[in-house]
Amino acid sequence: MKELVSKLNNELKEASALEVLKKVADEFKGKAVFTTSFGIEDQVITDMIFANDLPINVVTLDTGRLFEETYKVFNRTIEKYGKSIQTYFPKHEAVESMLEKKGPLSFYLSVENRKECCNIRKVEPLGRALAGNDCWITGLRASQSANREGLEKFVWDGGFKLIKSNPLLDWSLDDCRTYVKENNVPYNVLHDKGFVSIGCAPCTRAIQPGEDFRAGRWWWESNSKKECGLHKH
Repeated sequence: MKELVSKLNNELKEASALEVLKKVADEFKGKAVFTTSFGIEDQVITDMIFANDLPINVVTLDTGRLFEETYKVFNRTIEKYGKSIQTYFPKHEAVESMLEKKGPLSFYLSVENRKECCNIRKVEPLGRALAGNDCWITGLRASQSANREGLEKFVWDGGFKLIKSNPLLDWSLDDCRTYVKENNVPYNVLHDKGFVSIGCAPCTRAIQPGEDFRAGRWWWESNSKKECGLHKH
């Protein structure tokens, strides 16, 4: 698989996002999955997959703490394309135990608590969503954070043991906005209110002009790399 990563990066270095997705669909034949959180980047990829009838599974993680606006995008998306989006929830026993022991807002108290919540609500369900697949497609862009600047269009994810594809790696936020407008793609209205990265409602806020892209996520943390654990490998 690692040799295939190098091969794909060499072949598709100058390829468009749609060309990357078409190659993924052809190369992995039913074993490619795209995980969407309904942010603007993910809506671009969803449109490319659904509008071109690519054989790529589209799934989402419902943490139970999402914005109402996010659910509205979810609904508008399935209405527009007439396609299904498989949904994965956290295991209720783990959520119940965490809330019983620490309450519903434990993630504000420490980075460790916040990562515990992210692991229960996002990382574990993601593992189930990725199971049986050989390629995981994401909406990561290099300009989103310093942690992502060194990425390539294809990387080996050592944690989930599969190839990760980042077709929008070279896109800017303005590129995404232009695509959504030109193709009439449903998008989260929170993007119009200063929200650039949209996750769980208690953990996401709008950013101010000049602030870092990830400043709106877990803003109360000063010693965190602002990642939930999905993309740490």
